[in-house]
Amino acid sequence: MTGLHCLVTGATGYIGGRLVPELLAAGHRVRCLARSPEKLRDHPWAGRTETVRGDVGDAADVAAALEGIDVAYYLVHALGAGSGFEERDRAAARVFAEQARAAGVRRIVYLGGLTPAGIPLRELSPHLRSRAEVGRILLASGVPTTVLRAAVIIGSGSASFEMLRYLTERLPVMVTPSWVGTRVQPVAVRDVLRYLVGSAAMPPEVSRAFDIGGPDVVTYEEMMRRYAAVAQLPPRLILRVPMLTPGLSSHWIGLVTPVPRALARPLAESLRHEVVCAEHDIADHVPDPPGAPIGFDEALSLALQRVREAQVATRWSSAAVPGAPSDPLPTDPDWAGGSLYTDRRERTVDASPAALWRVVEGIGGENGWYSFPLAWAVRGWLDRLVGGVGIRRGRRDAARLRVGDSLDFWRVEEIEAGRLLRLRAEMRLPGLAWLEMYAEPAPPAAGGGPTPRARYRQRALFHPHGLLGHLYWWSVSPFHAVVFGGMARNIARAACRLQERTGGATGASTGPAPAEVPDESGRPPEPGRP
Repeated sequence: MTGLHCLVTGATGYIGGRLVPELLAAGHRVRCLARSPEKLRDHPWAGRTETVRGDVGDAADVAAALEGIDVAYYLVHALGAGSGFEERDRAAARVFAEQARAAGVRRIVYLGGLTPAGIPLRELSPHLRSRAEVGRILLASGVPTTVLRAAVIIGSGSASFEMLRYLTERLPVMVTPSWVGTRVQPVAVRDVLRYLVGSAAMPPEVSRAFDIGGPDVVTYEEMMRRYAAVAQLPPRLILRVPMLTPGLSSHWIGLVTPVPRALARPLAESLRHEVVCAEHDIADHVPDPPGAPIGFDEALSLALQRVREAQVATRWSSAAVPGAPSDPLPTDPDWAGGSLYTDRRERTVDASPAALWRVVEGIGGENGWYSFPLAWAVRGWLDRLVGGVGIRRGRRDAARLRVGDSLDFWRVEEIEAGRLLRLRAEMRLPGLAWLEMYAEPAPPAAGGGPTPRARYRQRALFHPHGLLGHLYWWSVSPFHAVVFGGMARNIARAACRLQERTGGATGASTGPAPAEVPDESGRPPEPGRP
């Protein structure tokens, strides 16, 4: 069945951002519901979809978004959202269920978690229990509902894949908790997307949950060993220590991987019990093509290929950090006012604005921050210690950014291609912080000359909350000359070196164009797709 009108919630997240182009490729029309529609602006499929602003917890927003919709995808949850997330999940699911029934939606499709057989709900981890409860609420909505229950999703940029990847690559010898011996049934993101798209065409009499998984049932220890083999790493030595609880494990995962403790804990807790599919009935409605479901080793190979080719479409960090600030920039007309601290830097650069922009857009991740690395590293470790995201989230793409991308402990709030990059801080702070970088033309030097010139402008803004915010700014301001001043100097130098190296032939990205390899959905990237 093609030509359906689909609503996708969670389109700024890992699965939602990949589902939208798959639905479009299947011939469906797509509307996205997002709290911050601007985060979808730079996706290659944005011009072919309708985006409405709203929150899944607001009945009026959901009612408006569901108008004229045939199939509604519910892809939101509060993983890593702190205390009270179960009630928020419950309330939002009830709102969505009620409004979907009132709007005459033909089907709801929900991606939940695979729960272990024979384990009472009260003994499950809070997050897994909440995912199960959301599924039950949607199934009881009166709207035909498909609940897909997956364990570990393997795909480039998924939280589970990143956790597995960094643990295995960084630790040749591992002291591990007992849950590494628990059996799980991982599933490739390519198959998850296939099941999600295929669920839209299920007949109205089908309303139930389906277990989805790949063909391999493995322990987490085996997953690490097989990752090492696929990635061509030396064999790993794995030693189990029974006293490592999920809570302690989450601290250990947070230290070794980019996945923050708030997200690592529910992932670790979900591995306490065996999670293996009890059936494969989904194939009766979404038939498996040849070679599907994809095996674990092939899923790893596909994901690693996407990482190496810098073709990661979405990452686990694509969704905003729960509780992250969304207040207006202090210079916006609708800002409420208050104290504001600013650090400004400006330099004239003997390079073209295009060369300067390539350096600016390439900042962060493996490319670094062009100033005192130890200071940035220490700030990242301090953020980790207080439960923040730290500086190791890196970048989705080594050369290109788009609005909504996470960038270490920042998030891209605005891009004006070739001119402005604005980042909003997501580290733990007693206030709100932004960092702006501009690449602009500069007047030629006196007497002219063949070398083009650019002006680099940099502005750091901090809006303190209470006395602690003011004390924080004054405690770190003595280091600004080193951190922000050094950044401005080194970005200018890097632009000059790039200008000399390229002879002025600067394009829109740093480095060669990535190869046109298929992504985990099995389709080649769309033209211009990052």
